[in-house]
Amino acid sequence: MIRLVGIGIVGMAVILLSSACSDKLSSTTKSKTVESQTKAGNAYTILAEKLRTPWSIQFDEETVYVSEREGSIVKISNGSVSRQKVKLNKPLKVQGEGGFLGIQLAPDFQKSRQAYAYHTYEEGGKIFNRVIVLQEINGEWKEIKSFLEGIPGGQIHNGGRLAIGPDNMLYMTTGDSGVDKLAQDLNSSAGKILRMTLDGKVPSDNPFTKSYVYSYGHRNSQGIAWDKQGRMFSSEHGPSGNPGGHDEINLIEKGNNYGWPVMIGNEKKEGMVTPLYQTGDTAIAPSGIDIDADGQILIATLVGKKLYRFNPDTKQMAAVLEGEGRLRDVRLHNGDIYVLTNNTDGRGSPSASDDRLLILKK
Repeated sequence: MIRLVGIGIVGMAVILLSSACSDKLSSTTKSKTVESQTKAGNAYTILAEKLRTPWSIQFDEETVYVSEREGSIVKISNGSVSRQKVKLNKPLKVQGEGGFLGIQLAPDFQKSRQAYAYHTYEEGGKIFNRVIVLQEINGEWKEIKSFLEGIPGGQIHNGGRLAIGPDNMLYMTTGDSGVDKLAQDLNSSAGKILRMTLDGKVPSDNPFTKSYVYSYGHRNSQGIAWDKQGRMFSSEHGPSGNPGGHDEINLIEKGNNYGWPVMIGNEKKEGMVTPLYQTGDTAIAPSGIDIDADGQILIATLVGKKLYRFNPDTKQMAAVLEGEGRLRDVRLHNGDIYVLTNNTDGRGSPSASDDRLLILKK
């Protein structure tokens, strides 16, 4: 059961309780008072509740699409919500951090009804990830082609973020799959940011001949975004255990080596790029990011359980939202901030209403 909720700034809510009928959800109206102030002092609206380990947010004008790791896409449109089936040509592998992860609507989505997706699968006893094209047909999604197969996957570090850059190219983040040396191997697609044309080809201006690799030396990047100047930034998880922490925000330039596993934190090595910002011994596990009109980076964090605003010039980090548990993705749309909680991922402490899609007034 998905719940669609609208909450005013004064705290009064109109709640549309959606009961499942096959994959469609009908709604009834009920009033309820809901606390709308977070510990960081922000008012927010809960757009949807009872999401199943949501991973990424996409917009088609005022319609919102949310991917769920178990293999569904939730559509929120005109006051209604439905959980749409996704039919894949290779069975989805939902294990650990893997599953149905990033989605990105095609630029011509209103005409083509197509989207790009990244998901985990198993083949020959090994776990991989793949990049595919889906099409929305009669309220469900069907795979129509595959662009890239065999991206190393695992229980951890599958990456999974997709985004179209200002150059109209498709970018994707991959994790090192728990095998850290792969991040330095240019013959492997693991531990990289990859770049391809919107029809799945290797761009002629990629830094390595006949390769999708755009940058390398990444441990597990789950966020990419561009500012108004066209500069690309990424978020990345630092090492676990001892030492821990050292999560990163990187300024991404093509062909650069970002150091994992050879260096961490503020270490310097010849031919490798030190992060723009790193968290020291404190782990926040940054996931989705977006960049506002002032060039400040919004960062959804899992371990940190906060939405941060980071100034890349001053290197100052400030909490925007807290007290909602683990946060997986953040997107700006029409001046508002949309945030996905991720408390049902097996590592959080979900409430009865989790997971939720929140809207903060900018």
